[in-house]
Amino acid sequence: MESIDIGIIGLSVMGSNLALNMADHGFSVAGYDFESSFTTQFITDKPHSGVQGFYDLQEFLHSLTKPRRVFLMIKAGKPVDTVIEQILPFLSDGDIIMDGGNSFFKDTQRRFTYLSEKGIHYFGIGVSGGEKGARSGPALMPGGNIDIYENIRPVFEAIAAKIEGQPCCFFIGSDGAGHYVKMVHNGIEYADMQLISEAYRLLKYIGGYTDLEISKIFCQWNQGELNSYLVGITADILAECDADGTPLVERIVDCAGQKGTGRWTSIEALKQGVDVSIITTACNVRVLSNLMIDRSKAAELIGHPIREHCADTNFVEQVRRSLYTAKIVAYAQGFSLYRSASIHYGWHLDFCKIAAIFRGGCIIRAQFLNRIMTAYERHPELSNLLFDEFFYGKINENQASLRDIICLAVQNGVAVPAFSSALQYVDGYCGGTIGANLIQAQRDYFGAHTYQRVDKEGSFHHEWKEHYKK
Repeated sequence: MESIDIGIIGLSVMGSNLALNMADHGFSVAGYDFESSFTTQFITDKPHSGVQGFYDLQEFLHSLTKPRRVFLMIKAGKPVDTVIEQILPFLSDGDIIMDGGNSFFKDTQRRFTYLSEKGIHYFGIGVSGGEKGARSGPALMPGGNIDIYENIRPVFEAIAAKIEGQPCCFFIGSDGAGHYVKMVHNGIEYADMQLISEAYRLLKYIGGYTDLEISKIFCQWNQGELNSYLVGITADILAECDADGTPLVERIVDCAGQKGTGRWTSIEALKQGVDVSIITTACNVRVLSNLMIDRSKAAELIGHPIREHCADTNFVEQVRRSLYTAKIVAYAQGFSLYRSASIHYGWHLDFCKIAAIFRGGCIIRAQFLNRIMTAYERHPELSNLLFDEFFYGKINENQASLRDIICLAVQNGVAVPAFSSALQYVDGYCGGTIGANLIQAQRDYFGAHTYQRVDKEGSFHHEWKEHYKK
């Protein structure tokens, strides 16, 4: 046999749609799933002349042209290691395994090293875009061996989303770089969704607007500088009604799930010493949303302000400006983490190209990303997006609105933790001293951790006196 271009293991929603996408672009595809019913359903419901289903793993692997290209679209974690061990006996030196799931980047680094020692090339490929993106063009973030990338590049650049004729796919870096970039992409996605949710709640509970009215506001915002996939789908969601005419969003339980990529982003940022507080806040809100019984009890026991509606065009504009400003900070934090990881892991990430591939196919695609590209084109070594003239200009222009909106939310008891986190980051970044001198003095007092002085070089320890003995 050995005549099929690429094989996909895992034929659920993402895997099956990627297979069809590849076949549409002229590549022959072998499909296999350990659940044989998935294979049957796929080839029955979505027949394609370029796709062939297999029920035997060895036959599936032997059908592939050498060097074999095997694309895993399975659940991250232990299942990936299990499948790797199952297919290894049938592979040869030079064959390529690609993992398109949301794998933790350190698992990808481990697998990269392990398989390299066996003569097998391994790629961790971040895939963003969901079901529709997989079928019509996702954003792709491949990481692995750059010398081998040319073997898989034609496939992935062909199926990727296109912006101005350019594929939303490029080689990210070695070993786990692709999955790392996807991880932080998802962290930014968490932050973006939380900020939009807070804007919605401000418009609803302080502005007094109905869901349909807010839908139209978001639709209008989507025509301007806030244009993005997430703002667009929010407008759609808020316009959707249940069978009885009630807005469907009102029938959905106030509880959100998470699969771990946002949490990983937050943990890695702490390890690297990078502030991604908006992403962390977004994760914490999802945790809080799951404490439904406790939240219900707290609502009965703890008093709450009486909300006063403030529905006017200026209020709506202030919320819009606040959302845009907080969004700037969220992306600045995410790209600061990219910069830190690039140095720490020696990946030499190209921030301009990362912003470029995010413009199409992926969940955080937005007009806003063009500004990020321009910022890094002007200043490739930019340490923080807030130092780019466009972005600090926007913060200077809009921060009064963000402050006013946060104050109004606090007075009315409407939680806006991500908006607040964005402002705290700005104030901490540009507000002069932030109290760390006192913290370092406390550390020296109880632990002799030493401190530095503003007027002398070196490290110092002070024998602190007990001025107020008990």
